[in-house]
Amino acid sequence: MRIAIFSGNYNYVRDGANQALNRLAAHLETHEGCEVRAYSPVTQTPAFEPSGTLVPVPSVALPRRREFRLALGLPHGVRRDLEQFRPDIIHVSAPDILGTRAQTYALRRGIPVVASMHTRFETYLDYYRLGWLRPLICAHLDRFYRRSHHVLAPTPALAEQFARLRGDDHVSVWSRGIDRSLFHPSRRDMAWRQAQGLRDEDFVVLFFGRLVLEKGIATFTAAMRALQKEVPARALVVGAGPAAAAFAALPGTVMTGHLAGDALARAVASADAMLCPSTTEAFGNVILEAMASGVPVVSADAPSARMLLGPGDQRQAPAGFLCPPQDVAAYAGRLAALAAAPDVRQAMGAAARRDSAAYSWDAAGRSVARIYRALAPGAAGQGDQTNGQARIRAAG
Repeated sequence: MRIAIFSGNYNYVRDGANQALNRLAAHLETHEGCEVRAYSPVTQTPAFEPSGTLVPVPSVALPRRREFRLALGLPHGVRRDLEQFRPDIIHVSAPDILGTRAQTYALRRGIPVVASMHTRFETYLDYYRLGWLRPLICAHLDRFYRRSHHVLAPTPALAEQFARLRGDDHVSVWSRGIDRSLFHPSRRDMAWRQAQGLRDEDFVVLFFGRLVLEKGIATFTAAMRALQKEVPARALVVGAGPAAAAFAALPGTVMTGHLAGDALARAVASADAMLCPSTTEAFGNVILEAMASGVPVVSADAPSARMLLGPGDQRQAPAGFLCPPQDVAAYAGRLAALAAAPDVRQAMGAAARRDSAAYSWDAAGRSVARIYRALAPGAAGQGDQTNGQARIRAAG
């Protein structure tokens, strides 16, 4: 089976969406006998090596976020590559110009289209004073997901929303996985903490991910200032991005910059708690990585965090706490309680580690492969492709 994946950022800036797509491509080629070509803008300094075959798509830098690029469509060279590849499935991962044009290309040729949802774009607008665009953006998003033959949502709550939007059941949950051997409580390193200027008695609160406004940085810094009035708390900020300067006014902050691999796992496990005030996460990969590291999480009560953190087994400690979004006092109160109770932190960390075992990249990859085969049954056995495509044409 031949799979064409379209992404606005397949590997030039590391984020949760492209980690999921690359994990999927690797699984499909290694375990499912598929051939994967990914079509995406590229840069001279990719964040990591891509899985599958990466086909560059011409693009321009975004004006206010120049680290990201925007493909302006499907130029002739990309279309020629697609025609030679003859994909059995076209998988679009973003409702941008590239994804929309790829979707139209597929629909006109009877190729099944799978759309995966990775980003809650409509939640970003207020952070950039673009709230007036919400009706237009939401209308575009609704049309994009309705036009696809199948939608992959990262959580059950979002899957239910898409099913209501579409009025059918052609929606599935594509969950995420975690490398539990990399993200592990044994990575905790007090000597490393000391080397960062963190004392053993400091209560170290982790902020983890891309340093951009929509991750709730303003709420995090406000909660930390409130917490520091009660306990000797320090912020450990792991990541890089254009909003890094927002942490400058927070006393005692340690900023590591971008980390990956063992260095990232060590930093995450060395925190005492994680605060995730973001309400824009589609899944919450950073929460899952903290959980696998045995770090208790205090998070905004958003659908992704609700799925990962609760309610769980009520007979045991919770993996984390959910707070009303933007409620600075609630965040600070939960963190202060954790700072005062090391035994509670330990129990919650153990619960978080336990609950992270439910998430497997291989299981996530198999679930997507089943959807592909159902949409293009003729291609599954490398036989006649026309049966599955004829069914799609009739359904459309």
